[in-house]
Amino acid sequence: MAENNLINKESLTRVREIDFVTAFGGSIAKLMEAIGVTRQVPKQAGTILKAYKATGSLEDGEVEEGETIPLSKYQTKAVSIKEIVLKKWRKATSAEAIIDRGYDQAVDMLTDEMLRDVQKGIRKDFFDLLATGTGSAKGGTFQAAIAQAWGQLQTLFEDDGVDAVYFLNPLDVADYLAAAPITMQTAFGMSYMENFMGLGTVILNSSVPKGTIYATAKENLVLYYIPVNGADLNGAFDFTADDTGYIGIHEEADYTNMTAADTVVCGMALFADRLDGVVVATIGA
Repeated sequence: MAENNLINKESLTRVREIDFVTAFGGSIAKLMEAIGVTRQVPKQAGTILKAYKATGSLEDGEVEEGETIPLSKYQTKAVSIKEIVLKKWRKATSAEAIIDRGYDQAVDMLTDEMLRDVQKGIRKDFFDLLATGTGSAKGGTFQAAIAQAWGQLQTLFEDDGVDAVYFLNPLDVADYLAAAPITMQTAFGMSYMENFMGLGTVILNSSVPKGTIYATAKENLVLYYIPVNGADLNGAFDFTADDTGYIGIHEEADYTNMTAADTVVCGMALFADRLDGVVVATIGA
């Protein structure tokens, strides 16, 4: 009879799953901190996320003695929010591959690569969204373009204190980095610098087209996600997830075809409340 608390293969499967989701959750949390995203909205089953924009005008406050004070009219208007979908991926490793390559190489290394590809897809969707920003700026050089983007943000968000974030291609900023003492950090597969040139946070990634700068206010960004350990999914499926529920994984052996199968699910979208608050700046004459 096996001893109590024996670490068996089922226990190790759970450990691998926890390592997977912890690596993802920690990485996205670090990115949210770097970008400055403070609003993280989990989708609830049966609900639709909507944002509302307040519009209206203030009437003249100079009212003659005894006259009726005119009403200032304000209203709220629903702004469409990009809906998110639960994305699903699966891979299976044959018993022969495990025998030939060993479990670590045949399964664990490929699972780590799968995680990187999931992150890459989320980054691409985010940058595709930024490219649809309706604000614009232009500068003849990199420094001129980022300064113009900063100026546009001050105008667009003139009623608020703007804490800006910029997204750049590393090749556009390489010359500046070569001559400046800069400390960079990494999060979610991207490098970032805080208080760059005194203008705000800079995120570097090759998904940004060369010659283009995306800029917006940190307060304009929202993370909307389907919690895989909630939204009623956990009532039907058994996924391992961390406290955030950003991503889930389930690993099991399929004895009908002798494969080790991994199923990964994730539903996540970074979006901007105001597309007119996203400035697309061009570097060039």
